[in-house]
Amino acid sequence: MPTVSSLHAPPGPSAGWRRLFPRSLFARVTLIMVLGLAIAQLLTFASIRYERGVALRELMMTGIELDIASSIAILDRLPAEERAGWLERLERRNYRFMLGGGVDGPEPEAPATREFGDAIVQALRPFEVVKVAQAADAREGLRIEVRLSDGSPVIVQARRVGVPVSDWVMWVLWIQLAVLAACAWFAVRLVTRPLARLAAAADELGPDLKAHALAEEGPTEVAHAARAFNAMQRRIAGYMAERVEILAAISHDLQTPITRMRLRTDLMDNEKDQAKFRQDLDAMNALVREGVTYARTLHGATEPPCRIDADALLESMVADYEDSGQPVLLEGRVDAPIVTRPNALRRILVNLIDNALKFGSDVRVRVRVEADRWVVAVIDNGPGIPPEQLEAVLKPFYRVEGSRNRSTGGTGLGLAIAQQLAVAMDAELKLHNRAEGGLEARLTMTTVQSAAT
Repeated sequence: MPTVSSLHAPPGPSAGWRRLFPRSLFARVTLIMVLGLAIAQLLTFASIRYERGVALRELMMTGIELDIASSIAILDRLPAEERAGWLERLERRNYRFMLGGGVDGPEPEAPATREFGDAIVQALRPFEVVKVAQAADAREGLRIEVRLSDGSPVIVQARRVGVPVSDWVMWVLWIQLAVLAACAWFAVRLVTRPLARLAAAADELGPDLKAHALAEEGPTEVAHAARAFNAMQRRIAGYMAERVEILAAISHDLQTPITRMRLRTDLMDNEKDQAKFRQDLDAMNALVREGVTYARTLHGATEPPCRIDADALLESMVADYEDSGQPVLLEGRVDAPIVTRPNALRRILVNLIDNALKFGSDVRVRVRVEADRWVVAVIDNGPGIPPEQLEAVLKPFYRVEGSRNRSTGGTGLGLAIAQQLAVAMDAELKLHNRAEGGLEARLTMTTVQSAAT
C-alpha cells in the first residue's frame, strides 16, 4: 500500500528526461536518426584516427631512432665549434638537440614511452647513453643524455607527435553530417506527413461527419490508409443518417397513437385517472421529441455560424423566463459581438437553465470574457451532483436520481443534448459542484470577436 509521502514524492530523473524528449513523432524520429548518424560519424572518425595513430607510431618506431642516431653521428664528426650551427638544421618536428648540460627527472613509466626510449637507445649505440628521463611536461616527451666520442654531452629531446588532421577534413565531416541530417529530416517528413494529414482529417470528423476526403495517392501504404479512412467516414455517416431517419420515423409514427390516446383521455369521466394518463402521454411525447433532438445533434449541426449580439441574446432569454414566472438573474456582459451558431447556443443555455430551475430556486447566468474566450456559467443553489457522476450525467438517458420518475429526474437527455451541441460548436461544457453549494455548468467558447474584426 503506497504511503502519503510516496504519493507526493517528486518526479524522478526519468520524468525530467521524458519532459525534454520531443513529443511529436516527427521530432522524435528525426532526433534519433540525426543522433545515430552523428554517433556513427564520430565512431568512424575515431576509428580512422586511431588506425592512423597506430600506423604513425609504427613508422616512428622504425624511423625516428635511425634519424636521431644519424644526427648524433653528424654532431660527433663535426668540430666542437661548428656543432651549435648545425642544431637547427638537424632539428625536426618530433626531436631536437641541445649541447651541454645534464638530464634530471624520473624514468618513463608508460609502456609505450619506455618502448619508444629503448628503441632510441638501441639505435644510438656505440654512443654512450647516460640517462633517459621523462620530461617535466609530459607533452615534451623524453630527455636523453648522450656522450659523444670526445666526451661532450648532447641532450636529445624526442617526443611522439599526434596524428595530423587537416582543417578541411573536419569541415567535410560537418558538411557530410549536415547533408545526412537534411536527408533524414526529409525522409522522416515524407513518412510522418501522411500521418499528420490523417490526424487532421480525424480531428475534422466532428459531429457533422462532413470531413473532407483524403487524397488517395502517394506510396502504396499511404494510399491504402487513405482509402480505408475515407470508407470509414462514409460508413459512419451512413450509419448516423440511418439512425436519425429511424428515430424520425418512430417519432412520426408515435404521434398518431399518442394523439388518439390523448383524445380518449379527454373523454374519460374519472378526472383523477385522466390527469395520470395525460401526464404519462406528455412524458412520452417529451421523450420522443428529445430523443429525435439528441439524434440530430449527433448527426451534426447544419446551422451556419453568424455574428450575433451575445448580450441581447442572453437578456431576451432571461426576460422569457421572468415572463413565465421563473426568475433568472443575469450577471456580467460581453460588450462585443461574437461569431457562433445562435440556435444551438440558445438550446444549450435553455437546457442548462431548465436543469438548474428543476433542482434549485436561485439560478444565475454569469458571463465573463477571458482573453480570447467567452465563458457563460449557469449557477444554481440545488443539491449538486455527486463528484463521481459529474461526467456520467452528460451521457444520454443518465439520471442522478435513483428512481425513474421523469417528473423529477427528466428524460436524461437535456445535458446530453447540450454536450453534443457544445462539441459541434467547438465549445467546452464542464460541470462542477460549488463550494458554497449548488452546481455550476460552465460553457467556454474560444472564438470572441470584437466589432472591429
